[in-house]
Amino acid sequence: MKVSAAALLDQAEELSPFNTVEEVVMTTLARAGVPVGGFKTVGQIRATNDLVFRHNQNAMGVAVELLTSHTPGAPVVDGSGEFVGFVSEFDLLRALDAKKDLNQLTAGDVMAKDRIAVTTETSVDEAVKIMEEKRLLNLPVKVNGKVAYSITRHDLLRAWIGLGVDIETNSTP
Repeated sequence: MKVSAAALLDQAEELSPFNTVEEVVMTTLARAGVPVGGFKTVGQIRATNDLVFRHNQNAMGVAVELLTSHTPGAPVVDGSGEFVGFVSEFDLLRALDAKKDLNQLTAGDVMAKDRIAVTTETSVDEAVKIMEEKRLLNLPVKVNGKVAYSITRHDLLRAWIGLGVDIETNSTP
């Protein structure tokens, strides 16, 4: 079932607390496939950033992948798949500003060594809090102890109000 953005906006306006005399608090849109009360954990969210870089991956290749995927950053793993850091557009820009050649660097050379991550059991509110406090654009998610993908602020906002990625692609999940 295709649902247009306009139809969703109409639904939200009909339920808007500003359209009634009594105060109503609406946190999610009622949609098929959305749990009552919205998504509660990171594991329920369909993430849109599945990039994970290897620590020895060429930094220029990382930059090109981030640009072509319109993704601001991604986790970095070592040869055994262990989470070792995070590389962002800012890290690459910092290297370029220092007059470094990205062709001569690896993801491990330019990445931030902070290893902030959540699990699929982490609540959506906790993920929002972490991203806000740490000023993150992406938050790596560990599945079975290994970083598998990242969630974005965009993913969290969409989940919080009860929308799937179909709102962006105008298709059904």
